[in-house]
Amino acid sequence: MSGETRYAKSGDVHIAYQVTGNGPVDVLLAPGFVSHVEHAWEEPLQARALHAMASFSRLIRFDKRGTGLSDRSVGMPTMEERIDDIRAVLDAAGSQRAILAGVSEGGAMCAVFAATYPERVAALILYGAYAHAPSAVVSPETRAALEAAIHQNWGTGASLPQFSPSVGNDPEMRAWWAKFERLAASPAAVIALRRMNVEIDIRHILPTIRVPTLILHRTGDVRINVSEGRYLARTIPGAKLVELPGVDHHYWVGESGRLLDEVKAFLDVHSDPLESNRVLSTVLFTDIVDSTGKASLMGDTGWRATLEAHHEVVRQQLRRFRGREVKTLGDGFLAMFDGPARAVRCAQAIVGGMRPLDLTVRAGLHTGEVELMEADVGGIAVHVASRIAHRAEANQILTSNTVKDLVAGSGLRFRDLGAMSFDGLDDPVRLYQAEPLALAA
Repeated sequence: MSGETRYAKSGDVHIAYQVTGNGPVDVLLAPGFVSHVEHAWEEPLQARALHAMASFSRLIRFDKRGTGLSDRSVGMPTMEERIDDIRAVLDAAGSQRAILAGVSEGGAMCAVFAATYPERVAALILYGAYAHAPSAVVSPETRAALEAAIHQNWGTGASLPQFSPSVGNDPEMRAWWAKFERLAASPAAVIALRRMNVEIDIRHILPTIRVPTLILHRTGDVRINVSEGRYLARTIPGAKLVELPGVDHHYWVGESGRLLDEVKAFLDVHSDPLESNRVLSTVLFTDIVDSTGKASLMGDTGWRATLEAHHEVVRQQLRRFRGREVKTLGDGFLAMFDGPARAVRCAQAIVGGMRPLDLTVRAGLHTGEVELMEADVGGIAVHVASRIAHRAEANQILTSNTVKDLVAGSGLRFRDLGAMSFDGLDDPVRLYQAEPLALAA
């Protein structure tokens, strides 16, 4: 029996979700591409797989923003917004800690969430997933042809063989799939989602995942090559890879029983979280340019008042963009964010907010693994962000390529400054300059 559809509020967006079963562990299933939480139950094979998962768990499913029963007119979603949606669904479902199961592109969402909020993730399961879209590099002609086919054929079921060829010609399955396409997303939404998906790149994030991880991939998957699953397994610390026979991308088609047996066996072993003080975070350093010269011109009293005003501007923007102040560094700040786009926008607002004070600041950002201490933070990500900030000039916001990759679809614009070497770091860091607030989309 399917669960009741409810709505979680993520910012101003409503996310449709269902909870099925009452097992001892919560499993949040993040769908691939598009979905419809209610129509899924009308396909016997998928319904059987969902019932099986709900028999040993409390299964939480949702439609991503812009698809299914969730709000549609939300523009192109960013990875950061999708991560917020997972948290909103977990909160609404009353789940403090869950095993995240990500299918296809849903795997990237779950992986980033697990790295960012390890305290809320008992384990991670990735099926048919990838770190970087394998079809990201296509010619404009190929892209135009693909999008023309979507305009012409979406809603007819013609795409089914591209996902599950073993049932591609089954008339009942094709009729269900045609209706699913129409219910899950419009042609324009599908094209927008496809453009966003080819920008997904979480390769730099994978080594920061510290929760038990199971990777399932069919060796002949027609949609996502098994090499993508093998890359995930090599790069996520301690990940277990299980390769399964078959060509179908849909987990509920083909030998779904064996796949679910692997999931259940994994859950039986990994139902408790690992204690860790390491999280994925975007680190922001800011400081005032030529503070010594400014102080000497203003005198102690004037400089103290200006510095207090500077601190208030920074703290106001940190509150606005959900940043966490770690500490002040004389005339600068060290802050952390759980979303890289918010971190960049906060830096833009800080730079712009200093003009009335006749101050110029610079900022550096990097996303990576951060070690949480009692009243401080450490780790290589902190050192990288600090070095990037010191390379910045007045009113300049510099980011690493990791930050730039993770804010795809956000409207933020960057200028490539090339790879630069830093003392204490073995590898060069590719730097990007974020455009000022007035020029950013």
